[in-house]
Amino acid sequence: MHRYSPSDQPPVPLLAASPSPTHLFPPTTTTTLPPPFHLASSSSFYLSGPSVCSDRLFVVSNRQRKSHSSSFFVPFSQAMPTCRRKRVVLTEPSESLLQAGKADPARQVFYLEQTGEIFETFEAYAARMSFYRLKQFQCEVTGKSGLDYFQAIESERQEARTLHSRFSESLKPAVLRAVQWQVMGRLDHLVEAVYERFKDRYFKNEKILVDLTGTKYYARVEKVYPPKYCYDLKARDAHKDPSGSSSLSLDDDPPHVIGGDLRIPSQDAISRDDPELYYYWVHVLELEKDKSHEKGKSSAKGSEKDGKMIGSLLEVQCGMMSRDRLSFSKSILRRFIRDCVDREAAVASPWTVKPTIAKRYGVDSIMPEETRKGVENIKKGEIDKRKKVWEEKEGPPTKKQKKMTAAQEERAKTLAVAVEKREREAHEKAEKQRAAKEEAEQLAAEKKKKKPIRYPTEDLDIRMADKDKKAGMKLKRPVGNRANVPFNETPGASESFLMSWNFLIVYGQPLHLSVFSLDELEHALRHSLPETPCSLLAEVHSTLIYNLRTIAFQRHNALLSLLQTKETTIEQGLEDEKIFGVTIDQLTGAMADVGNNWERVPLRHNEGRDGWEDALVGCLKDHATVSNFPRLREILTRLLFAPEVAPDAPSSSSSRTSTPTLTPLSIISHPSERYYHLPPADRIAILAFMCNLAISSKAIHAHMELCEEQLTSLRKEKIEVNRLKKQHLEEMNALAGETKGETAASGNGINEDVEMRDSSDLSDISEGGSETPSGRRASRQKKTHALAHSKEREAARAKQASVRQALAEHRRLDEEVNKSERRLESIEREFRKLLGAVRVKPFGRDRFYNRIWWFDGMGSASLVGSGGVTQYGTGRLFIQGPSEFDLELLQKRNDEDFEERRKEEEGEDGMLGPNDWAVYSELEELDELVAWLNPKGHRELAVKTALTKWWPHITAGMRKRIADLNTNAKLPDARRSARTKSAAGYDVTREPYMMWVNRRAVNTS
Repeated sequence: MHRYSPSDQPPVPLLAASPSPTHLFPPTTTTTLPPPFHLASSSSFYLSGPSVCSDRLFVVSNRQRKSHSSSFFVPFSQAMPTCRRKRVVLTEPSESLLQAGKADPARQVFYLEQTGEIFETFEAYAARMSFYRLKQFQCEVTGKSGLDYFQAIESERQEARTLHSRFSESLKPAVLRAVQWQVMGRLDHLVEAVYERFKDRYFKNEKILVDLTGTKYYARVEKVYPPKYCYDLKARDAHKDPSGSSSLSLDDDPPHVIGGDLRIPSQDAISRDDPELYYYWVHVLELEKDKSHEKGKSSAKGSEKDGKMIGSLLEVQCGMMSRDRLSFSKSILRRFIRDCVDREAAVASPWTVKPTIAKRYGVDSIMPEETRKGVENIKKGEIDKRKKVWEEKEGPPTKKQKKMTAAQEERAKTLAVAVEKREREAHEKAEKQRAAKEEAEQLAAEKKKKKPIRYPTEDLDIRMADKDKKAGMKLKRPVGNRANVPFNETPGASESFLMSWNFLIVYGQPLHLSVFSLDELEHALRHSLPETPCSLLAEVHSTLIYNLRTIAFQRHNALLSLLQTKETTIEQGLEDEKIFGVTIDQLTGAMADVGNNWERVPLRHNEGRDGWEDALVGCLKDHATVSNFPRLREILTRLLFAPEVAPDAPSSSSSRTSTPTLTPLSIISHPSERYYHLPPADRIAILAFMCNLAISSKAIHAHMELCEEQLTSLRKEKIEVNRLKKQHLEEMNALAGETKGETAASGNGINEDVEMRDSSDLSDISEGGSETPSGRRASRQKKTHALAHSKEREAARAKQASVRQALAEHRRLDEEVNKSERRLESIEREFRKLLGAVRVKPFGRDRFYNRIWWFDGMGSASLVGSGGVTQYGTGRLFIQGPSEFDLELLQKRNDEDFEERRKEEEGEDGMLGPNDWAVYSELEELDELVAWLNPKGHRELAVKTALTKWWPHITAGMRKRIADLNTNAKLPDARRSARTKSAAGYDVTREPYMMWVNRRAVNTS
């Protein structure tokens, strides 16, 4: 037979014509099998897979393997591509094909030359080739995925070539001798042992790095001197000539024989064959490549100076030597050993070098008798150990015994009693030891538990203690009201509604929309009286239409999408299902004349945005498809068709529920008439779709960038204001200390002033009534004292003035501090507004990962109006259930009572799912929520801090909303009578949502 290389001929293309049947060899040959060739096993056809290290795939017979054994070479790597983390097993010839090799050697087959596989039919051949061409294979060496089988094979070949070219040839025989016959359970342990033994041991002709005074050079090892030459300098110099002409040959004494033997313990190997006592003559080749990528004259001069060492022959030791990490590291060593060794599946089997590799590198393939006995002893010990464990688990096997005599039975009974007594005593002793051990472990655990826990910590690890309950902490979280969440009766509608309202409020400035509350938008979307149009709906849709005109769109996008849906339905053999009695053809026909010039229609504010419904349909026609707007067909049908008979009881604008009509729609109508008959869920879907499109417009992006710039300015201003506030506080503290001391001193001065004034008056009287010498001396003394006291009085008055000035300065600084605090509060409000335009984030999450939301005061909305009046957008606090990812984290916890804890601390009604929302509208509920939050946990501490920070504005907004609801409340009869336009005593135009005016509107077209 022949050795065949798939690189000699191109592979058979999968899409080519059916290849003609061939013999059991490549398609170009038609050689029949020779008579002596037997197809007893699949190994006679091919190896276990294509070579990863070599470019050749060998297909040989048993007889040829014997005759060509000298030239036959099995590659190092046996790695194979993997498919879905499993190795690809090549197809073996069927039993019938093996029999045909004996009976009909000339039988024609299909041969896959890249893998050596043989198939009887073209279908099997094509299926296998199709499998190999799939992009689902992974290179086992590099981990690259998304490859076909042949690309993965080539990747493994290239990696194997790179590995074996980098790994030192001089080191390979030593490593292979070290791992031969080693008994180690894990390959990683074997790699660790080899690496530790050879990291400081070098061999002749090995390319290394030498560190000379901080500069590294590439060098080649010329001579290796074992430790016996350590103290014999003359002997080493005698072999300096690299030509090896010396009379003493070192090659007869191979180095590192003892140190590389893994059977010798590491300490003994170092003591008997210390790597630090080896000397090496190395030939300097070149300077190590500069990896710093630095440029400069200094590096150039250093290279010129260091270049003088190139070509030198130096004597070095292992401390100055190292290997390049690309040629020797644990990962590369692991790949090399894995490619070259093998191991049987039996217990305690040794690692063996593959025979062909052992032969190539001169590694002994015959296990020495001493090594064999050692391996057998290890294997026997492991087997006995496992057998003992098994017997202790299952009990010893029963054996049939011969019948014993009476004396033997008595002796056996006595022996059994003694054995049982010893076993009982041993068991009691073991029980006592176990009890003592458990007691010691319990004491250690209690001692460990007494260590203080550092708070805050994981919220779910905290349990409420009795002192927490006494402190007023609530055990159960208040149950959020799901019924008060707008449009919560329709799944997904409430979340889309909140998103749409938040978008319109946050970007009110670029959209030219005035602020409106969540309640106002809710009532507007429920408004269903065509006779009294809602200005809020007209303004919101018109400003979005203006914005969507600036976004690229495709003409008749919705029409093409609907027609494609129809074609897909027909191809599936189904009929076009009618929606509300309208087919796709009828719908596309009605769409033809509506909203064609929507991007040029002037929707003027002073004209009530007349025609916005037609423009809305035109916008949907060019922007929406069935894929990005799933309810497109239903909504367009409701906007363009009307029922034959009008509903008997039209819904009111204030109706809380609106059920879609099931009456077939057959009459083509106008969107301005039909929009107010849309159910709220469809209106929300339209609004959410338009908001999602508008967020990509240039106006919104420009506003975001402007907000980012303003946020940066606010951060800088906040730092400056805090700095001034700190400076003013320090000056106030200094003035307070100075004023305190001067006040005490000035108080003493005032008393003395009074006394001095009295003594001065007496001295004047005395002076006028006596002119004796003694009287004149007394008079002069009194005048001197009076002059001194007058100076003290002047100093006291100066101190009083200084105190008054200091107090005035203290008051001024206090006012400056108050101004700084007010400015910081204003900056925080502005920061929230601007940050809400960039990203909307919740306050945080509670212990069960429920998210707490507060939407007020973001974007164009404000928390405080002119004159300090409270303003609100929602006036409520929303709570959203945990996300699916958070639920997975919760389920991974090992708490057995987790569900019971949720029921206890949240309540069955309060447990929210991933898409569930609830709301807190009352101040009492908010107080209970804050009392339930535990600040010892990370998440709830953040939530409580945020609630505390914005508490005045949250509570003020709640009070204002409750007051507005009470003011606008109507009697039940009047509310019900609003369903008819002739209701007495009720005017829908007086509702707050109908009185809203867009003060930011732009009248240009």
